[in-house]
Amino acid sequence: MSYQTTFPDLFEAARPAQQAELALPTPTPATQKQIDYALSLAEKTKSELPAGITQDKARLSKWIDAHKPAPSQFNDYPSSKQVGFAERIARLKRTAVPPECFRDRALMSRWIDAHKPR
Repeated sequence: MSYQTTFPDLFEAARPAQQAELALPTPTPATQKQIDYALSLAEKTKSELPAGITQDKARLSKWIDAHKPAPSQFNDYPSSKQVGFAERIARLKRTAVPPECFRDRALMSRWIDAHKPR
């Protein structure tokens, strides 16, 4: 004699699970600094801010990223203050700043760090 278990609800249709309503997070309002920057960008690009965008920090940030100007080709060059400081160090140490340092901001910074008086 074999024993066979029975599953009374095996062939009954399953009831769908009840899911609680998930509340969507409320958007964080944009900061005043963000709003001011976005307004200045809108003025420069002669475009308008979408309605209600200042109420959502993330949406405004995406709008700013899409409308901000492309970085300048001169961003990689050292600043005039860096160059002046490096030249002062070079005079004190009686050496010269390598010419490649004048074309790369990071290289100039490393040269300054390695040669500045302690």
